[in-house]
Amino acid sequence: MIHINIGSNLNSKYGTKFDNISIAINLLIGTKLKIKKISNFYETPSYPNKRLPKFANLGVIAEYDLDHTNLIKEISIIEKKIGRVKSKKNDPRVCDIDIIDFKGEIRATRLLNLPHPRSHTRNFVLYPIKEIDPNWIHPIFKKNVDLLINELTQKSRIEITRLRKSVII
Repeated sequence: MIHINIGSNLNSKYGTKFDNISIAINLLIGTKLKIKKISNFYETPSYPNKRLPKFANLGVIAEYDLDHTNLIKEISIIEKKIGRVKSKKNDPRVCDIDIIDFKGEIRATRLLNLPHPRSHTRNFVLYPIKEIDPNWIHPIFKKNVDLLINELTQKSRIEITRLRKSVII
């Protein structure tokens, strides 16, 4: 299985941050990616500058018959189509699509690190995974998602909100 996280904290020509994520999902469906489950939306403060707009994120479980290099190319095209402009780290963005886990592969290349190198420390990655794949185990640390969530700081565990809102497909 493949875990993908999609986030946004800016409006685009397509609408709100929620619209951006919905469009990203629909564009992913148009690729060879077979989406199996989608989490609800989660909202978190922007990091490290909490004065910036809050982020909306969700998680996706999918299957993909091609390799990770093909998927990362498709993701890059989708981000650009929605209006993403690469900027400084942690800047607001209309669309951010990250591959969190690609079939349990462990690798580091110029284009992609698998699993995502900070996935185990991010509430907006772990909580959606817990919702859609509660038995997921981190490929490197060999810890399940519940244990990883328990290792988050208390602040990180309380500053995330599961919204009663799902993606529109």
